[in-house]
Amino acid sequence: MRNRLACGVAAVLTATSACGGGTAAAPGTPGGASADAKAPPGYLALADDKLPAGGALSFAVHIDSGAATGLDPQLADVATSWQLMSLVYETLVTVGPDFAPKPALAESWETPDPKTYVFHLRKGVAFSNGRAMTADDVVGSLKRLLAAKSVWRGQLGPVEKVAKVDAGTVRVTLAEPYTPFLAALANVPAAVLPMKEIEAGSLDPAKAMLGTGPFKVQDHRQDVSWSFVRNEHYWDKGKPAADSLSVTIAPEEAARVAAVQNGSAALASLGNVDSAAMLAGAADVKVATQATTDFYYLMLNSKNPKFADPRVRQAVNMALDRKQIAEVALGGQGRPTGVTPAGLPGACDPATLPSATGGGAAKAKELLAQAGAAGLSFTLSIYATEPAPAVAQVIQQNLQQAGVTVRIEQMDEASWAGKVYGKVPAPFDSALSWFAGYADPGMVTTWWNPDVAGFNQGFMQADKDLNALIARAGATPAGPERDKALAEVCAKVDTDSQMVPLVTRPATIAYRADAVSPSLYATEGYGNLLRLVADARVKRG
Repeated sequence: MRNRLACGVAAVLTATSACGGGTAAAPGTPGGASADAKAPPGYLALADDKLPAGGALSFAVHIDSGAATGLDPQLADVATSWQLMSLVYETLVTVGPDFAPKPALAESWETPDPKTYVFHLRKGVAFSNGRAMTADDVVGSLKRLLAAKSVWRGQLGPVEKVAKVDAGTVRVTLAEPYTPFLAALANVPAAVLPMKEIEAGSLDPAKAMLGTGPFKVQDHRQDVSWSFVRNEHYWDKGKPAADSLSVTIAPEEAARVAAVQNGSAALASLGNVDSAAMLAGAADVKVATQATTDFYYLMLNSKNPKFADPRVRQAVNMALDRKQIAEVALGGQGRPTGVTPAGLPGACDPATLPSATGGGAAKAKELLAQAGAAGLSFTLSIYATEPAPAVAQVIQQNLQQAGVTVRIEQMDEASWAGKVYGKVPAPFDSALSWFAGYADPGMVTTWWNPDVAGFNQGFMQADKDLNALIARAGATPAGPERDKALAEVCAKVDTDSQMVPLVTRPATIAYRADAVSPSLYATEGYGNLLRLVADARVKRG
């Protein structure tokens, strides 16, 4: 995994519409003050469909991963890619404001038994070149993903067979039950691709995008901008509401704040938790916190001699004050979490984990002494995007109380990603990152199995007992037994302490109420603030 897969990179949108972030609240409940008092439950804002359609939208994001990872959605492993690709590509199912699966390119489905899913395809769907989507495109896309060296392949679980039943029906058979399957289909890497063109060689999906979504790409200048225009063949009539949208790459947050203040930007997602206060007095600016299942985590490189002893890793974990990280670094917007994202049904209670009940800094000192690591010193590698530096500073202060010295190494996104994910074994002591938490509490646990995840093989040792617990939780139907299985995964991850879950990741969303009427979910799990951009209405004076 080159960047933060599931980690995603927080996007900043400037001009009219929204990787996820925020305090993970119970699905369907706002993560912060509602941006729009009229928004229904599950939404921060709902676009005013009485406003006329048309007009141009414009956005700004802080990084462009298009060239670094290519344009093939099946290989996309960062949320900035997911955001942009979701404008062009669509999946069989999507998620609603409560994270429940809902129809997309499949208008319905049934599960005649726990291992079989039968999808009935939506009629009238076409790619942006005008060719009708077929069952062959769906079957071919899923088979291609299953055969790909893709991070997301690990999320699909034990798929045994994908078959066309008839022109409008596709059946997927699993080798064993897998509870997160529908949720795994709801993200961009599982999108339906134009397989006829790909197989004919007339389209290279790594270099050009062709999908069934509301927009199509008009132009892309790496690290500068993207231009999208309406897909005139889009199946959902009346959408997108806007005629076009442009995405500007704008890495400096101060510039994005200023743009919202002066009205040159209509909507922005901000990483620095202090930015909301800076916008408090700005006329016609609304600020809200979108709840997400995303969370920060600390990587302790167990292939590095400093962290080979599990007692050393456990000591570091035990010394961390997650409540302080949430309050100080994240402005009170985050909250402690285990490996199952806080707020999702079935997630474990982080207050009951060994690191939270083990004795804090004093016990951490004892463990370090037992391991012969008293006076431990190491480097923490981070990317410069806020609020990561603030999170790192609190970690540094926490560990100082346990007699541990932490040097913070701050880098740009590309250099950080190369150091953390670019080599095996990885050449770092520890690193800070974040995962998107998805829509099912068992999904992100998959990344704690390096044999499946792949991206962490450079710094993480596989644990067969943990892998077995993860697999068992995935195969258990939702309910009390699964909750118990997930709690066992949480405890094992916490004790193992190779990748250490910290706190949920806040996302501050600001927009000009006099320039745009957007739709925003109150909760997001796939790092996609652009999920509802096709609904956004431009306010034209």
